Amino acid sequence: MIYINEKIITETPIQWAEVFDQIELATATLHAGDFSQPVKPYLRYGNPKNRIIAMPAFLGGRHNVSGIKWIASFPGNIDSGLPRAHSVIVLNEAETGKPLSVINTARISGIRTAGVSGTLIRKYIDALPAGKKLVFGIIGLGPIGQLHLDMVLNAFADHIEKVVVYDLRNNLYEQYGADPRIEYAAGWEEVFDQSDVFMTCTVSDHRYIGKKPLKPSLHLNVSLRDYESSFLQFVDTMVVDDWEEICRENTDIEMMHKNEGLQESDVHTIADVICGGLFGADVAEQVIMFNPMGMAIFDMAVAGYFLQRVKELNTGVLLED
Repeated sequence: MIYINEKIITETPIQWAEVFDQIELATATLHAGDFSQPVKPYLRYGNPKNRIIAMPAFLGGRHNVSGIKWIASFPGNIDSGLPRAHSVIVLNEAETGKPLSVINTARISGIRTAGVSGTLIRKYIDALPAGKKLVFGIIGLGPIGQLHLDMVLNAFADHIEKVVVYDLRNNLYEQYGADPRIEYAAGWEEVFDQSDVFMTCTVSDHRYIGKKPLKPSLHLNVSLRDYESSFLQFVDTMVVDDWEEICRENTDIEMMHKNEGLQESDVHTIADVICGGLFGADVAEQVIMFNPMGMAIFDMAVAGYFLQRVKELNTGVLLED
C-alpha cells in the first residue's frame, strides 16, 4: 500500500487539463451508470458548524476504483491558525477490496473542487466565440480559492482579460504581488459587478448575493451558502452535480427550493453539460449557475490519477501489509 501525504502532493505539479480530463471521464462513467455513490452522512457533535463527512464511492469504467473520503470541516480552525479542512482518502482495488493507497491531505479534495469548476469553465469557453477574453472573479482566497486562482491563471491564460479577487483578510498583495493579470478589489461587489465567470470560495455564515449579475455570466457557487434565494430570478440555466445531495444541509439550492419553489425538474446536472452538450451557442445570452455539493466519484477519479502520478515519480511511501 502506498502512503501519500501533503508534502508529496504539493510537490507533484498540477496538470490542470489532465485533471479536467479525469472529471470528464468520471462524468461519462456516471452517465453510463457504472458507479455506486451512497448519499453521504454527516457526523456532527459539539459545535453544530463542525462536521465530518464520509464519502464512499465506486467508479467503474477506465478508473475502476473504489474508496472513501473522510473529510472534516471545522470553520473555526482558521481563527487558531489551523486548516479548516482535513481529509483522508482510502483507495481500494475494485475487484478485491484490497487497500491500494492512503492519501492524507486535504489538497486532493481542493484540487478536485477546482478541477470540477475548471471543467465547467472549459465547456463554457468552448461554447463562446473563439478568442473571447473573460473577466474571472474569485471571492475568498483560502486554500480552495487559491487553487481556483492557480487553475484559472494556468489553465485559461489565453482567455484572461483580468482576474479580480477579494478576501476579507485583505493581504492578497503580499501573497500574489504585482501580477499584471490580477486586480485586487476592495469588496465582493466590485468583483461581482464585472465578472464574466464568478466564483465563491468563502466560508460565509450568511447569504449576501442578491443583486442582478452581468448577462451573460457563469456563476460557480463553490461555497454553496453565499447567494440569497431571490437570486434565482436572474438565473436562466441552473446546474447541479446531484440534486439529492445538493438540496439539503442549508445550501443555497435547498433555500431556493424552500423559498422560491425550485424543483429537481428545473435544474440540469453536470452530466447534461459534459455528456449532453447543454452549453450551446445560447450561453452567450444566459446567466448560468453551477452548484456542486461535491461528488465522491470525482474524488476517487482525481485521487486515482494522482496515485498514478506518484507511482511514476516514485515519491510515495510504500507500507508493508
